[in-house]
Amino acid sequence: MVITNIEAVTNAKYKVYIEGKYAFILYKKELSRYHISVGCELEETVYLKIRTEIVGKRAKLRAMHLLNDMGRTQAQLRQKLEQDGYKEDMIEEALSYVKSFGYVDDENYARVFMEGRKNKKSRKEMFAALVQRGVDKEVIERVFEEYYEEDDARSAIENILKKKHYDPEKSGRKEKEKIFGYLTRKGFRCEDIFSVAEKLDIFEKTV
Repeated sequence: MVITNIEAVTNAKYKVYIEGKYAFILYKKELSRYHISVGCELEETVYLKIRTEIVGKRAKLRAMHLLNDMGRTQAQLRQKLEQDGYKEDMIEEALSYVKSFGYVDDENYARVFMEGRKNKKSRKEMFAALVQRGVDKEVIERVFEEYYEEDDARSAIENILKKKHYDPEKSGRKEKEKIFGYLTRKGFRCEDIFSVAEKLDIFEKTV
């Protein structure tokens, strides 16, 4: 296993290439410790030690740190580890490691995400946001079925109107049409909008 290239990432971190293929990132002191330089041959036992005890362990710790920082889906965590320069096999090991402790759970992530936003966002907006974060559509549908009710959409509409300081008594037909259009563009169903409208007496169904 011949070291064919060493490429600086920062002043302290370097990409190491073996037989022309990217292998891993090491710190400058680690290059020195394992006598790694271009043209040198790396014994398989040393390679496995670096991969398992240095880089593999670092990937797992990095995954833990990222999850401590904020909740993430598997896709988000994978993307961050890729950006950090970890190869696919090491990312898979890191994901398996954190999943074994229950630290990554896309269904629970979707549940928490929904609980915090269902009184502010439409179902359509939340669905799109979760898909963008890499949550499987079947998982999202299952969570919606369990935790999202019709009243949640109507509560969200009321909260949006309050946040926008919408005053029906001071609003003409044009303003009512504008707020109706705003709510429909956000993904709320017409029947939910009209239900809130009737309850609060804010605009006519003929809008």
